[in-house]
Amino acid sequence: MKLEFIMLGATLALALANILWAGSVRTKQYGRDWNMGARDEKMPPLNPLAGRLLRAQANLFETLPLFIAALLGAAYLDRLGWKTEVGASLYFLGRLVYLPLYAAGVPKLRTLIFGVALAGLILCWWALMFG
Repeated sequence: MKLEFIMLGATLALALANILWAGSVRTKQYGRDWNMGARDEKMPPLNPLAGRLLRAQANLFETLPLFIAALLGAAYLDRLGWKTEVGASLYFLGRLVYLPLYAAGVPKLRTLIFGVALAGLILCWWALMFG
């Protein structure tokens, strides 16, 4: 299996972990009835950890479709190579480090790590567009 697709699978697993972590923290705050209900009632603001986990999830979901599209497009055009290998690795590793940094509320370094993931996405896009 190509490294790029191992990184894609790992990124999808990370996305699922983010969803489950954020959901469990919200459920711990609001309770199981809230989790299993329609969630129509107004709830108090989320605690800081739950809020950060949801924002980290939203941040991942802003770039994840772009990463997937760039990688699949490059594969379709037979443009996989060092750019997509390095790019997919940087994207996954950046996202992997970003999540706990965001959850812990670490500023600045978190933004730098986001830049690493973004650089990986750009490398995959570059391979798609220019080979």
